[in-house]
Amino acid sequence: MVYSTNNNNSRGNRMILNGNGQVTAIPDLAVLRIGVQTSGDNLANAQQENARLSQSFLEAIQQLGVTDIRTFQYTIDRIYDFENGTRIDRGYSVRNIFEIRMHDLDMVGTVIDTAVSNGANVVEFINFEVSNLDMFYQQALNMAVRNAIQKAKSISLSLGTNINPIPVKITENSLTPIPFSDVLSSRGEMFTTPVEPGDRQINASVTAEFIY
Repeated sequence: MVYSTNNNNSRGNRMILNGNGQVTAIPDLAVLRIGVQTSGDNLANAQQENARLSQSFLEAIQQLGVTDIRTFQYTIDRIYDFENGTRIDRGYSVRNIFEIRMHDLDMVGTVIDTAVSNGANVVEFINFEVSNLDMFYQQALNMAVRNAIQKAKSISLSLGTNINPIPVKITENSLTPIPFSDVLSSRGEMFTTPVEPGDRQINASVTAEFIY
């Protein structure tokens, strides 16, 4: 994005500088994808077993106060092996993954352990998000503009010139960051607790043009 200001200064000298800003945000939302994968020769039996285990772990985590739960993925696949060039039918695989969103990050490890203890056997990933990400990015963007202005003032002092402290043009080089933080992925493996979200650095950069 480019921002321009009207300026009647007829001087032709221009100074183009980069500015950077960074703020630290603490994630306040965890997104978990946990589920059950079953298999068997009989599809109906594999589906029933999957439904039983899914219901078991969902009821267990709901007792912990987790309520924001939705189905993320439900798939049925045929399983094949190949022996000496011959395809052998091994039955069916049923996979049911749920997305769980929670603001109490201290409970993430407990929710995972409870789900696994009550039938879940797939922990796909954990995302730690910053809910109001745009607010933090705007702060970083403002810091980037101020950084460019400070650079311009410092250089003008070294040159012994007077510079207009208001940029005539500002180009936003960075993009609003996506709401997801680092992704921890696992298929068929369980996470161990505790799970720590850590801080998140949100960066912004601009290019500012000054007249002197």
